[in-house]
Amino acid sequence: QSSSEAIAGTPIPRDVPRSNIVFSAHKYVSNGRVPDVMYIVYVDPESYSQISDQDVLSEVGHAIGTLNKHLPHRQFILIGPGRWGSRGDVRLGVSVTYSDINNTAMLIEVARKKGNYVPDLSFGTHFFQDLVESGIRYLPLYPDEPGVIFHEAFLTRSQNFLAQFAPEYAHLDKTIRVVDVRQASGGHVLRVAMNADTDQALAYIARPTTNGHSSRPTMTGLAAADHGDNEWRMLVAEKLAAGLDTARFGVIGCWLTGSTAEGTSGPKSDIDLLIHFKGTAEQRTFLEIWLDGWNSSLSEINFLRTGMRVEKMLDAQFLSDGDIAGRSGYAERIDAKTNPALLLTIKCT
Repeated sequence: QSSSEAIAGTPIPRDVPRSNIVFSAHKYVSNGRVPDVMYIVYVDPESYSQISDQDVLSEVGHAIGTLNKHLPHRQFILIGPGRWGSRGDVRLGVSVTYSDINNTAMLIEVARKKGNYVPDLSFGTHFFQDLVESGIRYLPLYPDEPGVIFHEAFLTRSQNFLAQFAPEYAHLDKTIRVVDVRQASGGHVLRVAMNADTDQALAYIARPTTNGHSSRPTMTGLAAADHGDNEWRMLVAEKLAAGLDTARFGVIGCWLTGSTAEGTSGPKSDIDLLIHFKGTAEQRTFLEIWLDGWNSSLSEINFLRTGMRVEKMLDAQFLSDGDIAGRSGYAERIDAKTNPALLLTIKCT
């Protein structure tokens, strides 16, 4: 899969909070990128291994085929134990054919250690040619390897939507879990970056995009023209919020609103922030100076990108506890029915 000319390695973001990472990998990784995943279908390895009835094991495969028909095309991924498509002993992996998985964006095989034994994976070989031709990404996961992150609680404790998409298989809800990523993460999606050169992969929660490009590229080359007006403004807003230290500035919440949040910003647009401030007068002074420094830098970057000088690139409105509680003034945008403000992750210390 990595040798395809159409597939290039995706840079692995380094600034993703650990709490936003669903899984990582650093073994047998191919190149690729899977953007804006809305659903995760997770076949729990432990639950699957405890099924002794051959008919029930086959039912799991049939359920996956049903989900494959009803979930949105290329907007879900499949995660399951061992060898997807096992033809012999189906206890080694879910028994499916290519037609049962052909709408997925990604196929992931999980190898959980059992004592000193790590089960063999198929590495997608049961459907390899089909996966390559259809652009379905493949990844092996070794959750027990040192340095690997596997946030299984996100998969097992989020609400299970199996009955909604495959009601006839609702009795398998202990084994098959369908996670609505947007519902579980407050409107965000899952994004997967894979890089064969570094042998690394990262699946993380991020703000959805409409163009399929990551909203969290590295800061390198920010002033270059390879990011659209809205994309680089979104990146800036996320970076800026990540630097809002609660202890230093007295900030306890930050939202993005206006044209950048709505995806309609242009070369003359500013970046509108709502900041829940609960600090001292001294902290507010420090915060205003810090934001002014960001504003000056961003004004210069925008000029280098577009040739247009925007003196006020940041429009930050401070909100009090009363504003938040009563959703008064600018705070009413937080829960607006149309184009609500987007909650950004701040640095809590």
